[in-house]
Amino acid sequence: MQMTINGYVGGLNGESDWMTWNPDAEFIAFLDSLLDTSDTLLLGRKLAATGFINYWEDAAEKDPAPPFAKKITSLPKVVFTKTLGQSTWNNTTLATGNIAEEIANLKRQDGKDILVFGGADFVSSLIKEGLIDEYHLVINPTAMGNGMTIFNSLGSIQKFTPIQSKLYPGGKTVLSFKPKND
Repeated sequence: MQMTINGYVGGLNGESDWMTWNPDAEFIAFLDSLLDTSDTLLLGRKLAATGFINYWEDAAEKDPAPPFAKKITSLPKVVFTKTLGQSTWNNTTLATGNIAEEIANLKRQDGKDILVFGGADFVSSLIKEGLIDEYHLVINPTAMGNGMTIFNSLGSIQKFTPIQSKLYPGGKTVLSFKPKND
């Protein structure tokens, strides 16, 4: 999840103009490793509908394509929605049922990891239900006074076990955690 140094994952209306993008080989390798260890990509309807899927499909067709664009487009995607009746995107299915049940069904299937790319409301729902096994918070060297967060749905304190932290040459820092299940 991309976020500012003060914990915002989007502007008040979901803006992402605060994100910095100065990709370096190490950060791209990190993204590649997440994609390589996953075989399913989860998205919320809002992120999917605002162009995330179309953006990466278009990027994969460019010459040269960003290194991980083809990986993102080749992964099966599941879009969680209460309002869409059918998917208009390639390689994408819709999940319209109870979020905890839908995720449990996906986790029971054989395969690799399940990767979540967001958006804020969707990730907040996953956090609230305790459905995230590992967090990779991509901290951008920016801050803003107000915006969207992902941890505001917690009903109590959640503790985490640090996995790693890494500052990348392009300026992003990735903080990785697993939830503690006390």
